[in-house]
Amino acid sequence: MKDNKVIDEKILRGRKIGGLVLFLYILLLIGAIVGIIFTCTRVDSNDTPQPLPLFIISMIFLFVGWFPLCGLKVLKPNEALVLTLFGKYVGTLKGDGFFFVNPFCTAFNPAAGTHLGQSGDVSTKRVITAANGQQTANVEIASKKISLKVMTLSNSKQKVNDVLGNPVEVAVAVMWKVSNTAKAVFNVDNFKEYLSLQCDTAVRNVVKVYPYDVTDNVDTTGDGEADDGSLRGSTEVVARRIKEEIQSKVEEAGLEIVDARITYLAYAPEIAAAMLQRQQAAAIVDARKLIVDGAVGMVEMALDRLSEKKTVELDEERKAAMVSNLLVVLCGNKEAQPIVNSGSLY
Repeated sequence: MKDNKVIDEKILRGRKIGGLVLFLYILLLIGAIVGIIFTCTRVDSNDTPQPLPLFIISMIFLFVGWFPLCGLKVLKPNEALVLTLFGKYVGTLKGDGFFFVNPFCTAFNPAAGTHLGQSGDVSTKRVITAANGQQTANVEIASKKISLKVMTLSNSKQKVNDVLGNPVEVAVAVMWKVSNTAKAVFNVDNFKEYLSLQCDTAVRNVVKVYPYDVTDNVDTTGDGEADDGSLRGSTEVVARRIKEEIQSKVEEAGLEIVDARITYLAYAPEIAAAMLQRQQAAAIVDARKLIVDGAVGMVEMALDRLSEKKTVELDEERKAAMVSNLLVVLCGNKEAQPIVNSGSLY
């Protein structure tokens, strides 16, 4: 079984002669009209224009002389046109200008009418006026020109399980452009749909390697050692891996991935409430830990100061009671209600 033939991009140069061709056509058209008028004013006895060959040539040019105009092509900056002649690839026009090519050449772009997310291509609008001359409508016509600008593909959110099996919703915006028009047109059926599919696949392949948040004993780099990588904390790293993953898939389609960014990241709705409670519980534990650490330090400082100043001599039992009371006051959620002892020390 033979492999598919790889088609290399071929740039057509020296074709910016559209203005010259149009100028010559106008001159010949004027000459044909003058020739018809001249021959019609000179007729013989049988009412035959003289000279007859000039009249025939002029009439033929009026009917078929417009055909070379089909080879005139106008391109704006960052536009390209892939041309085929009876099914064979002949080359690509690039750069802005007024070009002239073989009138039998046709432009080919299978993704001309495809619009995915924010990505677009070159299009034109035609205004249609009704018979009454009042109602008008804009009809967008897909152009066969290929845009070489940097475009954005923003696919819809997709649900993916992270490395721990938790479902998360992720959306990615991919900035891309066409780098090889021949590969983009001939190597894949529709390079826009192909890019969209590879974006979804790359997101799934990368997201399933990372946990949503930092988790112990998880290896996200593949080096066999646990690290602190996560979807929420390592956004730049994850985006870079997604970009590299997509680029490796679309290289044969003649596309270049300029950048990739995560635009949306959240737990799936079915576990979002439970994960929120988990995060709140973890935050409360961390806060309590900080409060206790601070309270213990303050109690130690109080006992040391009392011992240094020899303000009060406390035995171990009284120290324990004092520590208990201070921890209750410092760690409690409510303000303490003091009790004034007006009696003896004990």
